[in-house]
Amino acid sequence: MKNFIVAPAPHAHSGDSIRRNMLLVILALMPAYVVSVIEFGYGALITAAVSVLACVGTEWCISRFLLKEKKQSIGDLSAVLTGLLLAFNLPSNIDWWIILIGAVVAIGVGKMSFGGLGHNPFNPALVGRVFLLISFPAQMTTWPLAQGFDSAIMGQAVTDANTGATPLSLIGQGKIADLPSLWDSLMGAMGGSLGEVCALALILGGLFLICTKVITWHIPFAVIATAAAFAAIAGAFGGAPEGMCTGKYVAYELLTGGLMLGAFFMATDYVTSPMTACGKLIFGFGIGFIMMVIRTWGNYPEGMSFAILIMNACVPLLNKLRPMRFGEKRK
Repeated sequence: MKNFIVAPAPHAHSGDSIRRNMLLVILALMPAYVVSVIEFGYGALITAAVSVLACVGTEWCISRFLLKEKKQSIGDLSAVLTGLLLAFNLPSNIDWWIILIGAVVAIGVGKMSFGGLGHNPFNPALVGRVFLLISFPAQMTTWPLAQGFDSAIMGQAVTDANTGATPLSLIGQGKIADLPSLWDSLMGAMGGSLGEVCALALILGGLFLICTKVITWHIPFAVIATAAAFAAIAGAFGGAPEGMCTGKYVAYELLTGGLMLGAFFMATDYVTSPMTACGKLIFGFGIGFIMMVIRTWGNYPEGMSFAILIMNACVPLLNKLRPMRFGEKRK
């Protein structure tokens, strides 16, 4: 059988690659990371460093000693990005050995056990984060206050650290008097994980990814729009805390927690998100809806991680929603 030639040589390469896309996502996360370092101090630096090194080291060891691969996969920067995203889902005062366990689970279980990059059905960083949340609930829900370089360093005892509730926890408890202002929520002067502290930096990073065509607008738009609509309806029917208007309730739901990080940086993962525009919109709608259901009626004040993992499982089904080929007839 003769080879099918698409076009005569030479072929022009677009310059796109896995390494380039991973590098752009890392660069897009840098503004939010800088804010987290400013707010949480050395703890943010150490948490991210341990997470990234542990993820890269785990992938290297598995590739070298278990898979016996001659060419290492760590050069594509996917393990670096996984480590950074895992760190963004952790408090800055968490013990280093807990981060190490999360990194091993994220890379070893969430990624390499399925065959490596391109084969994992679930977002590896979220697999590690949810494992840690279930295994170490106290450490994973003890949030240092944003106090700059005077804040708690990783491994410091909870009783010695200045800790407090996140805005979503305060909303769930009805303590609206203790909430940070909307401006502080936008700029990052509040407690939480590294990836919760500055919605503005995350939005700017997400818009950068859309402008560089690393991601499309469909998933972030669907997630944010669904969450806003859900919060508006819930607020109008008494779901908002007493004394808080619906508009302010919607704003806090959008600007606090992991919504922006999840919508722009985690739900848009190439491997674990749908391929078609229609599938992406449904995927984003499902994430926003499930997240708000967990926030409103669940035991956890934040539901983004669980929502993304649940919808990751639906991706094979959503990928069947593809347009017909030209000339094809529906059966």
